Amino acid sequence: MFFTRNPVRSTRTLTARRTRSACSNGKPATGTVLVRQAIALALSLLAAGHVLADTTLTLATVEQLALADDPAVRALASRTQALQEAAVADGQLPDPKLRTGLFNLPVDDFDVSREPMTQLNLGLEQAFPRGNTLRYKQQQGEWMASAGQAKTEVEQRKLLRDVRNHFLELYYQLQAEQVIGKTRALFAQLVDITQAHYATGRVSQQDVLRASLELSRLDDRSTRVRNEADRERAALGKWIGENASRPIADSFPQLPAPADRETIRAALAEHPLIRAETATLEASNSNIRIAREQYKPGWSAGLEYRKRFGDNPNGSERPDMMAAMLTVDLPLFPKQRQDKRLSASIREAESAQFARDDKLRELQRMLDTDYANWQRLGERAAIYQSQLLKESSANTEASLSAYQSGVTEFTTLMRARITDLDVRLEDLRIRVDRSKSQANLLYLAGENP
Repeated sequence: MFFTRNPVRSTRTLTARRTRSACSNGKPATGTVLVRQAIALALSLLAAGHVLADTTLTLATVEQLALADDPAVRALASRTQALQEAAVADGQLPDPKLRTGLFNLPVDDFDVSREPMTQLNLGLEQAFPRGNTLRYKQQQGEWMASAGQAKTEVEQRKLLRDVRNHFLELYYQLQAEQVIGKTRALFAQLVDITQAHYATGRVSQQDVLRASLELSRLDDRSTRVRNEADRERAALGKWIGENASRPIADSFPQLPAPADRETIRAALAEHPLIRAETATLEASNSNIRIAREQYKPGWSAGLEYRKRFGDNPNGSERPDMMAAMLTVDLPLFPKQRQDKRLSASIREAESAQFARDDKLRELQRMLDTDYANWQRLGERAAIYQSQLLKESSANTEASLSAYQSGVTEFTTLMRARITDLDVRLEDLRIRVDRSKSQANLLYLAGENP
C-alpha cells in the first residue's frame, strides 16, 4: 500500500492551525470554541480512521462480506422454511367435501313437487387416511426440513472454507509479487554492474547476457503472479463483488487454531453434512412406516340432508330426510401395490444409510489428509524460519562478496540470488498452504460463534 501522506497527521495539523488562529488576537478561546474544535477533531479522526479501514481488506472483513448476503445460503434457508411449512400441512386431514344434487326429477314436466321421490340433497363428507399415515407424513416432512437446515449449515461452512482459501491464495500472489519485485531490483543492479565490468574487461559478454536473461525471466514470473492474483480476485468477487478490487492487508491472515485430530474425529458424526444424511435416512424410515400403513383400511364418513317437495296425497307435508354414510377402502390385493411400495421404501432407506456411511468415511479421509498436511507444513515452516532463510541470505551475501573480490564467477552469484528467491517464495508458499489446510480443518471441526 502507498500513501501520499498520513490523513490523521494532516487532520491534527489542520486543527492545531485553527486553534492558533483562534488565539492569535492574544485572547484565549472561549469554552464554546474549544468544544467545537474538540468535536471537529474527533469527527476528523473518526473519518480518517474509517477511510483507512475501508481501504484495505482483511480476512475477517472478507468473511463478513461473504456471509452477509450469499444467494446460495439464502436459497437453502428459504427451501428449509418451505419444508417446515409443508410438514405442518402434510399432517392435516384432507378438506371435507360438500355434496349437493337434485335426485329423481321427472323429465317430462320437471315438476319437483309431483313425485314423492324427488329430493334436493346437501351432504358433507370427510375422508380419513389409512392408519397413522398423516402423523408419519408430518414426521417425514419435519425430517426433510431438518436435512435442509443442516445443508444450510454445510453451505455456510463451505462458503467460509472457499473464501479463506481464495483469500490466502490471493495473499500469496500479492506477497510473491513484492518478493519478486525486490529481487528484480537487485538483478537490475547486477545487470548495471555486469555491464560496467564488461566495459572494463573484467567479465565476459556471456555474463552480461545471463544477467539480462534472468532479469527478463523475473519479469515473466512477475507477470504470471499478477495473472494468478487477478484470477483470485475474480473468484472472491463471486462472494464480495466489487470489494474484491480493494487492496489486501500486508499482515499474514490469521485463523482460529483447530482442535486435535481425535477431537475432530469424534465430532464428525455431528457434522452438518452427516446430520443432513441422517435426517434423510430418518425421512426414508418414515416413508417405510407410511408404506406399512397402506395395508390398513382407509375410510370416509358423510352426512346428508335430503329436502323433499310437495305434499302427500292426503294433504300432509312430505317430511325431509337424513342419511349417514361410511365408506371403507379394502386393500384386498396388496401384492402389486402395497408390497411393491413397501419394498421400494426399504430400498430407499438402505440407499440413504449407505450414502451416510460413505459421507462419513469421506470426511474422515479429509481429516487425515488435511491434519497430516497441517502438521508437516508446520514442521517445514519451522525449518525455513530457523535455518533456510538465514542460510540462503548468508549464502547470497557471501557470493556477492566473493564475486566483488573476483574469487567466484558470475554464474555462482546468479545461482545464489535465484536460490534465495526460491527459498523466500517457498517459505511463503508453505505458510499459505498450511493456513489452507487449517481452513479445511475448521470446515470439518466447525467454529464457535
